[in-house]
Amino acid sequence: MSINTPKYKDYIFVGVQLLLFAGYVVPFKLTTLNLPEWLRYSGLVLVVFGIILGVTALVQINTKLSPFPTPVSNSKLLTNGAFGIARHPIYTALVLAGLGYAIHQESVLKILVTGLLLILFYFKSKYEEHLLSQKFPEYKQYQMKTRRFL
Repeated sequence: MSINTPKYKDYIFVGVQLLLFAGYVVPFKLTTLNLPEWLRYSGLVLVVFGIILGVTALVQINTKLSPFPTPVSNSKLLTNGAFGIARHPIYTALVLAGLGYAIHQESVLKILVTGLLLILFYFKSKYEEHLLSQKFPEYKQYQMKTRRFL
């Protein structure tokens, strides 16, 4: 099996990610927070920043986008733009937007799911970085100068 063929771990990571996304959008409330209005609306700032970062990264990736951590064949290592801010700007964008919207909605459930997504993205990115360092020898240098997330 080549490095570019998704492995069982890829499917597990993506499956758990989809379950967490589904849990995020379920219209169920554990309890709500009673946050000050300024804090609720500051959540929208996180949403906007997350969207900007995510869209920038998506434009940079272009046709090499994949939900799987295994690098796409013929991909190139991106180290500038959104990838100069974070090694995993799409994961970062999803967490920022998810947390920001959860704060705005005062949803404990959405905050918990976002925390679980962050944990998942940590382990998914560790696995992805192992594969990227095999494909791109210069990845280790990139790791040393750029944070995983913000």
